[in-house]
Amino acid sequence: MKRLLGAAVVLGGLSLAGCAGGGYAFYASTPPPAVRFEERGVAPGAGFIWIDGYWGYNGGRYAWVPGRWERPPRPRAVWVPGRWETRHGRYYYRNGRWR
Repeated sequence: MKRLLGAAVVLGGLSLAGCAGGGYAFYASTPPPAVRFEERGVAPGAGFIWIDGYWGYNGGRYAWVPGRWERPPRPRAVWVPGRWETRHGRYYYRNGRWR
């Protein structure tokens, strides 16, 4: 019984780990508008990087999520930008993430 319970805990943890980060945040039936140009301004301090804005989708319509300055969570971290993908006639937004 202990062995079965241990296996269930391990498999459950592995399935949750597969869901962490990089998942889809928005689903839409129409394509997103063209990306907006944003003024970046000056970084608030050393070590900050600019993360571009993107079109989010909520309540049946697109809304612009502005870009921002952010400090990487660890040395040598690289930002992988979010992107819209199409599958079977629908549009999916994959969240940006630190790698």
